[in-house]
Amino acid sequence: MNSHDVILRPLITEKSTAVREQYNKVCFVVRENANRVQIKSAVESALNVKVKKVNVMNMVGKTKRLNRFVGKRPDWKKAIVTLHEGEKVDFFEG
Repeated sequence: MNSHDVILRPLITEKSTAVREQYNKVCFVVRENANRVQIKSAVESALNVKVKKVNVMNMVGKTKRLNRFVGKRPDWKKAIVTLHEGEKVDFFEG
């Protein structure tokens, strides 16, 4: 798998922004079949940074309802990547 196939998009929320500023961690939405080793190598090759640790979570999609119709949002996988001290990802800045 290519590094751009593993990482789908960065996850930008209030919580991920606070974690990025305080603990030097970056959040991504990744493929559901990707593992920690693939995520680490994809982030290092795509963003040219050194990764210290990778935490992965399977997020369950919410069940939504509109009157009598019930639907479900898709499941997805979240990766929280801890960077070494002094490393920084530039695409979040201005």
